Amino acid sequence: MIHLLFNSFLLIPDEGKMFNVGAHFMGTNPIIKIVEPLLAAGFVIHIVFGFILTLQNRSARGNQRYASGNKTKNVTWTSKNMFILGIAILAFLLFHLYHFWLKMKFTGSEMLSVITIDIAGVPTQVENAYGLINFVFSHLWVVIIYVVASLSLGLHLSHGVWSGVQSIGLSNEIWQKRLKILSKIFAYTIALGFSVIAVAQYIIYNLKFKI
Repeated sequence: MIHLLFNSFLLIPDEGKMFNVGAHFMGTNPIIKIVEPLLAAGFVIHIVFGFILTLQNRSARGNQRYASGNKTKNVTWTSKNMFILGIAILAFLLFHLYHFWLKMKFTGSEMLSVITIDIAGVPTQVENAYGLINFVFSHLWVVIIYVVASLSLGLHLSHGVWSGVQSIGLSNEIWQKRLKILSKIFAYTIALGFSVIAVAQYIIYNLKFKI
């Protein structure tokens, strides 16, 4: 949610000034520096356990698959394909880290030129993160991958959030349907938010440099 909030600054028509302020804050804030590796560790643990549980389930079934799996009522396609969606999201995560995190943290990029912006009345030198993002999203194939990946993330979250709430015992007959709806609203807000940002950057780049 925080990632989407700061990325939403890309939609502000100020040539990336607000986004660069946000990127500078995220890159220099000591709390973020602590939370970032913890979040990364959480991702790794989630991925590893996802693999382990899937392999255990398949091993337990042996060569037999549940014959009624595709006919069982109230079992969504998403719930039956969480592992496939997880693999797709993992591939996208590596793609995303290569385009932005790796360049911002280690290798650098000619698009990350140092610029001076005003932060609370103080002229501050920052990397032009907006320039890099705007350039990456100028490629239609990249935008398509981001939109497909964002929708896959929405599907993954729609079941993941709901099953997580159910696992900790917060679900009951009264709240079951409500929680499912809230889970879907949350998941697709995230998915559509990232999709809109990617498409908007493509349009902004082409309006600025092509038309």
